[in-house]
Amino acid sequence: MDKDNTYYDNDESDYRKEGSNGEGNFDEPVNGDGVTEHPGGIPVITPMQGMYRDWFLDYASYVILERAVPHINDGLKPVQRRILHSMKRLDDGRFNKVANIIGHTMQFHPHGDASIGDALVQLGQKDLLIDTQGNWGNIYTGDRAAAPRYIEARLTKFANEVVFNPKVTEWKPSYDGRNKEPITLPVKFPLLLAQGVEGIAVGLASKILPHNFGELIDASIAYLEGRDFELYPDFPTGGMLDVSRYNDGLRGGQIKVRARISKLDSKTLVITEIPFGKNTSTLIDSILKSVDKGQIKVRKIDDNTAENVEILVHLAPGASPDKTIDALYAFTDCELAISPNACVIKNNKPAFLGVSEILKANTDHTVHLLTRELEIQKGELEQEWHNTSLEKIFIENKIYQRIEDCETFEAIIQTIDHGLEPFKHKLKREVVREDIIRLTEIKIKRISRYDSKRADDYLLSIEEELETVEYNLRNIIPFSIEYFKRLKKNYAAKYPRKTELRSFENIEATKVIVNNEKLYINREEGFIGTGLKRDEYICDCSDIDDIILFYDDGRYIITKVQEKAFVGKGVIYAGVFKRGDTRTIYNVVYRDGKHGTTYAKRFAVTSITRDKEYNLTRGTEGSKVLYFSANPNGEAEILKVTLKPRARIRNLIFDYDMGELIIKGRSAMGNIVSKNEVHKIVLKQKGASTLGGLKIWFEPETLRLNDDGRGKYLGEFKGEDQILVVTKDGQFYQTGFDLNTHFEDNILEIEKYNPDTVWSAVYFDAEQNYFYIKRFQIESTRQMQRFIGEHPGSYLVRMTKVDYPRLEIKFGGDDQKRDPEIVEVSDFIGVKSYKAKGRRLTTYQVELINELEPLIVPEKDNDEADDSDDIEDGDDATPDGQMSIFDN
Repeated sequence: MDKDNTYYDNDESDYRKEGSNGEGNFDEPVNGDGVTEHPGGIPVITPMQGMYRDWFLDYASYVILERAVPHINDGLKPVQRRILHSMKRLDDGRFNKVANIIGHTMQFHPHGDASIGDALVQLGQKDLLIDTQGNWGNIYTGDRAAAPRYIEARLTKFANEVVFNPKVTEWKPSYDGRNKEPITLPVKFPLLLAQGVEGIAVGLASKILPHNFGELIDASIAYLEGRDFELYPDFPTGGMLDVSRYNDGLRGGQIKVRARISKLDSKTLVITEIPFGKNTSTLIDSILKSVDKGQIKVRKIDDNTAENVEILVHLAPGASPDKTIDALYAFTDCELAISPNACVIKNNKPAFLGVSEILKANTDHTVHLLTRELEIQKGELEQEWHNTSLEKIFIENKIYQRIEDCETFEAIIQTIDHGLEPFKHKLKREVVREDIIRLTEIKIKRISRYDSKRADDYLLSIEEELETVEYNLRNIIPFSIEYFKRLKKNYAAKYPRKTELRSFENIEATKVIVNNEKLYINREEGFIGTGLKRDEYICDCSDIDDIILFYDDGRYIITKVQEKAFVGKGVIYAGVFKRGDTRTIYNVVYRDGKHGTTYAKRFAVTSITRDKEYNLTRGTEGSKVLYFSANPNGEAEILKVTLKPRARIRNLIFDYDMGELIIKGRSAMGNIVSKNEVHKIVLKQKGASTLGGLKIWFEPETLRLNDDGRGKYLGEFKGEDQILVVTKDGQFYQTGFDLNTHFEDNILEIEKYNPDTVWSAVYFDAEQNYFYIKRFQIESTRQMQRFIGEHPGSYLVRMTKVDYPRLEIKFGGDDQKRDPEIVEVSDFIGVKSYKAKGRRLTTYQVELINELEPLIVPEKDNDEADDSDDIEDGDDATPDGQMSIFDN
């Protein structure tokens, strides 16, 4: 309280006097104690509730409208709007010192230089509206920007094109009345959703997450075209994002964002992307807290972040990399839950809208601004056409000569007006006094050089341009769509999506409950589910799976696995549906209508709406599926087609190769099999996969297969390809390349099975008490086969698959003085069955058996060279032809 009874708000530079009515009206005197007095001198105490209601409401309204919450039209808070307005006034294409920009902005912003500087740095770090130069801080490490006198900024080309247009801007006086500032900037782009915003007002807050530039434009185009769209956040720090509960950005919604963590090696994890709102320092602090609590076993953490994030997490001895990754997500800020709250200023008051509604409002506002710009351009062109036409009439008809004898200015005006009278019908509007005054200002030099043809050409160009503007106004929606497409073409490449959309719950759940249920179907009654134990078994599944159902009339749906669900009769196929699965190919032959043409098609179903009915036929009544098969690896069959007998049909029976069909979208019509009526279609021969192979890796730490590059590269698999597993206890078997396959932890070697590979194995035979060596090719079998004899005391010493192995035998015990012996294995023993005992290596006491580099290295053929090219950098694969050594 000041001595003159003025109450000052430190943040707002606003004031109210105690006892006022909240609008600056002071009808009653106020004494020094803040007590209102009547003229008679009798004090009247004002209730605190009244003062709180008036003053607090004024303060809250000011903070909401003028400080913390963005406006829906331009997506800017007042301080951001004033910064951009100041930068536009200063803009000459060159960089300006940030200190200079801050000082210039203070003409419009009443809250001091600190708030302006912080807001300017945040705008610059978003890399959309402001080009920066100098040290602007680091959003990854949390380092602050340098002082304003050391860094520079200017508007981007995008900002100049999209944000400003003084002709359509609405203005208001600045806080001190000396300048004018925009009420909102005419932003022709959903800037609010692109940049995001966070603000805390009085009684409410706003938190709108940033979205991807190109996706926003696509959504605007989809809205203008009447199509549905979805919008999800995209963060500059990258990471992975679960949007299953995003709720369109409304209050009550929630997203989960994760850091990107990968294994550098078996003892080191590397974090390359961090959650939104965190930096490397805060992230490392959260990890260290979990280490202190004993939740994670970490030896040390190194932060190597510079231009890109790189945090090395060194694991403690014996710690599992995969378990540590899960623990980082569970106990640290490597996974965060963020609750959006899309609050904006609309119609001069706060409103809570979803991001879809904001996008629609921004798009509508963009269309309005484009319309206003076209209308202004049309008016300017019409005015220019009018001025040019008047000038042409004035000069060509030498009306200027009639004013030589006029003695007053009014006489000149009347003479010119009278001279124009015969030509006014050629004009598009009336001639006003300002038009005639403009004619009097034409210089004699210009009249003497006047070119009539050039004027006609200029008028024609104006008319053509005017016609284009009028056409765009009549077709404002297509014009707006082209505007958005141009923006995307010019700028979207700079802003690719950085945050990967993932479903964390599904990833975690499938690891726990994969194939924990069995799916059954009752075709007669039309029920399917996991509770129909007495009916037809279909496949194993989990209770979170989706299943896909195909019917004999061509309909198909995807629905959730349930205990018992009615799906109707006529089901010809039911199976587990994997979203995004491009390898499961459906081969179909169907009849179009009751007696129509028969078509064949091959397609994949990767993503459709659950419980929505689709049709693989053309939808003609009476259509029927004549042949159907689901192929997990894109196999294609040869079919035997039998036609109904009919005159002039020569070939009633013929083969049809499905492998010749191109795999197309599920809505494709297909290729004609026959225009004649088909009697029946049966499978003649199963075919091989027509897809490219599936690249498979094996992750030793988790003992699981994967197709996303983790662990040891096994090769490219398709069709009947198998994986060979050799165990440490001298056994082998083959298995398929299903990613759900489980393995034991006694694996010695795992690779793509090649029946031509010759293996050399050294083992100790406990029955004979000697070391033996054998060479053999592994037979194809799904059963575990032991190749070192049946005695439980026998054990495998060494195994290799090089073509010409060499062994060095070092002797011990009584024979330790003997010189080491070199054995050329290919000369020592021939290739026999894996069941053969092999040949005794030596009768002396053995201390150690080493494998030496072969003297003969076979050359790779073309096929082997091609296979090795598939091995990517960082894979643990052993190229063919090199030594592979396994110690017991």
